Amino acid sequence: MAEMNDFNAQIIEEFRANDGVVGGPFAEATLLLLITTGAKTGLERINPVAYRAEGDDLFVFASKAGAPTDPDWFHNLVADPSVKVELGNEHFDATAEVLAGEERDRVYGAQAAAVPAFADYEKKTDRVIPVVRLVRA
Repeated sequence: MAEMNDFNAQIIEEFRANDGVVGGPFAEATLLLLITTGAKTGLERINPVAYRAEGDDLFVFASKAGAPTDPDWFHNLVADPSVKVELGNEHFDATAEVLAGEERDRVYGAQAAAVPAFADYEKKTDRVIPVVRLVRA
């Protein structure tokens, strides 16, 4: 867990120093920083996550690279859907809405077509990877 936290800390630092631009394995990725409240701790949790923009809508994907369980940040936003978002040098409050059914499938399918790694994540796991719309407050 510490390795992942160190890895995320480096991405967060680079993201903030370069107005949302990062290099390395995420050089081509569209990333935002999702800030949730820990469901157990009540502490602020910051996670770099891939997003998809469709018009004014922003979507994030609880893929956890195809792991068998949802990422902690997803559990946190289900417990408290009031989140903060850093997108480039823009900061805003948002409400997280978990998508279901056809809308979820359409958005995930579009993401998987645009970023083939997401199709791979879906093949690696038996769970339905959650898709979340971030609605600006």
